[in-house]
Amino acid sequence: MCDTCGCNDVYHILDHDHQDHHHQNMIEPDHHHKIIQIETDVLSKNNLLAERNRGYFEARNIKAFNLVSSPGSGKTTVLEKLIVLLKPTLKISVIEGDQQTALDANRIKAAGADSIQINTGNGCHLDAHMVNHALKELNPDENSVLFIENVGNLVCPALFDLGEFKRIIIMSVTEGEDKPLKYPGMFQSSHLCILNKTDLLPYLDFKKEAFLSNLQKIKPGIEVIEISAKNGEGLNVLKEYLINI
Repeated sequence: MCDTCGCNDVYHILDHDHQDHHHQNMIEPDHHHKIIQIETDVLSKNNLLAERNRGYFEARNIKAFNLVSSPGSGKTTVLEKLIVLLKPTLKISVIEGDQQTALDANRIKAAGADSIQINTGNGCHLDAHMVNHALKELNPDENSVLFIENVGNLVCPALFDLGEFKRIIIMSVTEGEDKPLKYPGMFQSSHLCILNKTDLLPYLDFKKEAFLSNLQKIKPGIEVIEISAKNGEGLNVLKEYLINI
């Protein structure tokens, strides 16, 4: 985690006017303690803030979805397509997490949703503290949907509760069918798996049945929705899942 994975506790939130707000949490490494104690302290503080976030969401009837994946799975493209499908009936806002740039937040705004960017610097995940500050800037509407697009990483984001309603992992067919076995923590902590880029299946050696089998070994009963963000296949199924869950 923060000391053992190389994360930096300095991050930046870019508001709607692209002003750069600097935040630094107050957890300082104490090299006289064992790493396990530092990890326990970090997670404990995070979990307390996650509960505050969760209370905020529940009080305002906001469905918050934490989207996790490896880089390049298509999270932002999936979000763009979902915004178009959902915005006629739902108010949508998005917290974007990346190490650098506001490129994804700009794409989301162009698709029609309010968005705010968190730049984590050297950090490889979002945490509840970052999300808490972003919520104060974004101020999502009551009775709305909030998507939190986490930093592309299949390790560290699994450890950090953000206070979300559901965690959704997006996996693309351009990745190996062994990903659930290699990164079990991320798949075990997720409530739904989206298998994206299915339009590429005829051109790849991806073994879908092996992937589904590996996934069920790691998270028995997890629901899988197959989509192609490019051609729209399966997006209406995903839309209905998000509306009705």
